[in-house]
Amino acid sequence: MHAFFRFLPAALLLMTTACATPPGPAAPPTLRVATYNTSLYDDADGGLVRRLEAGDEGARKVAAVLQQVRPDLVLLNEFDYDPEGRAANLFQRQYLEQPQAGGGAPLRYPYRYLAEVNTGVPSGLDLDNNGEVGGEGRARGSDAWGYGLHPGQYGMLVLSMHPIDAAQVRSFRLLRWADMPGARRPVDPATGQPWHKDEVWRQLRLSSKSHWDVPVRTPLGTVHFLVSHPTPPVFDGPEDRNGARNADEIRLWQEYISPGEHRWLCDDAGRCGGLAQDARFVIAGDLNNDPVDGDGHSEAILGLLEHPRVLRMPTPTSTGGAEKASAYAAAGLQHRGAPAHVTGDFGPRSGAMRLDYVLPSTGFALRGSGVFWPASDDPAAAIADGSDHHLVWVELAAD
Repeated sequence: MHAFFRFLPAALLLMTTACATPPGPAAPPTLRVATYNTSLYDDADGGLVRRLEAGDEGARKVAAVLQQVRPDLVLLNEFDYDPEGRAANLFQRQYLEQPQAGGGAPLRYPYRYLAEVNTGVPSGLDLDNNGEVGGEGRARGSDAWGYGLHPGQYGMLVLSMHPIDAAQVRSFRLLRWADMPGARRPVDPATGQPWHKDEVWRQLRLSSKSHWDVPVRTPLGTVHFLVSHPTPPVFDGPEDRNGARNADEIRLWQEYISPGEHRWLCDDAGRCGGLAQDARFVIAGDLNNDPVDGDGHSEAILGLLEHPRVLRMPTPTSTGGAEKASAYAAAGLQHRGAPAHVTGDFGPRSGAMRLDYVLPSTGFALRGSGVFWPASDDPAAAIADGSDHHLVWVELAAD
């Protein structure tokens, strides 16, 4: 009898195991990657920190959108940089980790990357060619390496659920525009001469903010997150200096992922060359260039979209964007691009355009994508107007 009871638990365990349904295969891992121009900038140095401390409605809406979409890896454009990371800390603790109206569950990113950008950093040169160096307000901003009223304005912030290999990050903030082969040097159409003086052109930096290659160790392997925010191709004159710079800022990534030695393509640590041809990547950012509409050189963004290493995939869409673009068309503002493809609303003069991109490399399989821009009668529309841009996301799996 004692022997019977001694073996009973094992017998019952065998019976339970035999009767239980065996677990199915685990779902393959996926990676949701996004870009979002958050408009979380301030004209005053330290202004964003003060706003976040006091409670900022725009930041609450941005956080709510992120809580809804829940990307594993996201680039935030137009998020003011401060060297201590105070704004990033505040946004994480007081906004993302707190329940927001219209948002989802609190969201915590264990890893992040932020660094200096060119915006607002004085160049000591007459970059706007007005005969003066620096000055006050916009005059000062126009002579910064990238337009900005204080260092760090319109900065960038990467947030990740997966470890970032910070030691291997490459930054191209200091790369000189003139070092790019075939650089689009602006020309004064009235004289046919270069618009920038030679001594200025030789020093002018290409990146208006910065270009970062941020390696992230994900369940799909190491993914190089190639992020930037090129200058808008407007706010200049007939020389089109911002349009030319925007096109070459975009072309930097095209060169970076193309074969060749690229001895001119040297990062801020002095390492030269492009991305390894077997590396997988995702290009992300507000690239300020629509494939068919607007003032940008469309061949620049088309060259990136059609690059052999960029995954061919359906363009992310939204119902709200289609609604807004169609409304502008009905009012007489005609664009050639598909209404559902737009990612931002820039008012009755410019309309809605596709400026924000998440472009995976080949080697991934697309599982889904979208633009967070709900229709105007959707309750979620209440959190979608925190910025004039809308979050763009893609869901990736191993190919």
